[in-house]
Amino acid sequence: QVRLVESGGRSMQAGGSLRLSCVTSGLPFSNYAMGWFRQAPGREREFVGVIRPRDESTYYADSVKGRFTISKDDAKTTVYLQMNTLKPEDTAVYYCAASKWPEGSHISPRLYDYWGQGTQVTVSS
Repeated sequence: QVRLVESGGRSMQAGGSLRLSCVTSGLPFSNYAMGWFRQAPGREREFVGVIRPRDESTYYADSVKGRFTISKDDAKTTVYLQMNTLKPEDTAVYYCAASKWPEGSHISPRLYDYWGQGTQVTVSS
């Protein structure tokens, strides 16, 4: 059984930093692209970024580029989302997801096979 479990979300002030973790089990982690998405109330799920397998290349949405960084630890089958200089508009439920497709931009949620349950991040001004 495949599981993705996010953690690390909390309430905080704008300008701060936060690191989210997503621990996976039951899938060949090193072969999957791992993405982060977020969803704010009343809005569609939005792509945040992805880290691809093999070369560990990354790709980010323009809204977070330069502030957020994705990394992973294959030995721990865990992917991380480091979020710096947080803004109120970053408030959302953050989800990690796993895609069996090793290449591509991975922007569409439809490319992902497995999802976590989400963790809430709230940024106040």
